[in-house]
Amino acid sequence: MTGIRFEGVTVAYDGNVVLDKLDLTVAPGEVMALLGPSGSGKTTALRAVAGFVRPDAGRVFLGGRDVTGLAPHRRGVGMVVQQYALFPHMRVDANVAFGLKARRTPRAETAQRVAQALEMTGMDGYARRYPGELSGGQQQRVAIARALAIRPDVLLLDEPLSALDARLRSGMLAELARLHRELPGLTMLYVTHDQMEALTLADRIAVMDRARLRECGTPRELYRRPRGAFTASFVGNANLLPVTVTEGGVRFAGRRLAVADAPAAAPGSPATLCVRPHLVGLGAGPNALRGKVTEVQWRGATHRLYAEVAGQRVMADLRELRDAPALGDEVTLHFAAEDAVLLPAGEPADD
Repeated sequence: MTGIRFEGVTVAYDGNVVLDKLDLTVAPGEVMALLGPSGSGKTTALRAVAGFVRPDAGRVFLGGRDVTGLAPHRRGVGMVVQQYALFPHMRVDANVAFGLKARRTPRAETAQRVAQALEMTGMDGYARRYPGELSGGQQQRVAIARALAIRPDVLLLDEPLSALDARLRSGMLAELARLHRELPGLTMLYVTHDQMEALTLADRIAVMDRARLRECGTPRELYRRPRGAFTASFVGNANLLPVTVTEGGVRFAGRRLAVADAPAAAPGSPATLCVRPHLVGLGAGPNALRGKVTEVQWRGATHRLYAEVAGQRVMADLRELRDAPALGDEVTLHFAAEDAVLLPAGEPADD
């Protein structure tokens, strides 16, 4: 079983730093998602592991072995990219066998591994077809089969589902989760900007922003108790309200609000209060806030309600309402003290 370790990895192009002093460890057999917006450095980190990018500083380890200067084909990693990269003139089985032939694997063993990889990805009935005869989801399965056929210690996935529609994406997420259960020793590094993919698949998520690692933890930790405003807003939706710390609580919109975790900051200090929309209720309750409805969205099983409270937009995700408030209505919203998380007023300095 092979893990991944980044030690102070920095990458710059023409003096522009695109990955800045990354320190991160991926345990053997773990699925780690690198989550962040475009330009955050996540794909650069993945390419550094693959060997397609040489760090300007720092080192990359695979299973305790320093591979920073090692050629890509000697690293024992498989890679799946967004656009599949299948050879259109080759049948499915030949595409899957490509990496094995490049490694001069014996013919009989190649045939066996190709069959196993196609069976594992549910594509064993499509071996003699060409990529152009397959759907997008089927092509992505073939790309995964090709990566698995070489029996890599580490599987790198770079936005592998972004070209698929919502239904196919959901199905492929389930397939990747199944593969992880069947191959518990396989370490996966999964790059995505889609929070639901990260929350669904990953054992842990590394949140990237502006070339730096902002936060790393389990999906539950990052969703329920983020440590910074960027993570709170990028991992799920969040109400982020500017508040002032008081003794045993905070003040917002002229009201004192209770929080379960006693603020560590001194009274009078600015802070940010994070409350997830599905934890905000409509009507009287604890930590009540009065506001005016500015938008109502019907989402099938739920209504998303937006209200302006003291110049701030507050979101509430409510079970489908029989009589939803109208635009301009005055409403009362509330949330429990244990559902609020107090964050620093600003993100950590870029030092």
